[in-house]
Amino acid sequence: MQSQLRLTLAVIGGVLLVLGSIPLLFWLVPPTRTLSVLGLPLPWVILGILVYPVVYIAARIYVRNAERIEAEFTEFVGRQ
Repeated sequence: MQSQLRLTLAVIGGVLLVLGSIPLLFWLVPPTRTLSVLGLPLPWVILGILVYPVVYIAARIYVRNAERIEAEFTEFVGRQ
């Protein structure tokens, strides 16, 4: 249970760190608010396109590690 909690907190913390830094970027570097990428405003590109791969990768990492933890636990209980 503790390893599952650690994994959950690590993944949530990582996602919050990455996604939470976006508003900080716009606040600390004001030109990024008006910058355009391929005719689209940078904030729209980041929030509308780049957020999804971050969330997807975090979910994949979580599921892979949760399955590993579950397999280790099942093996441990099976030995008893």
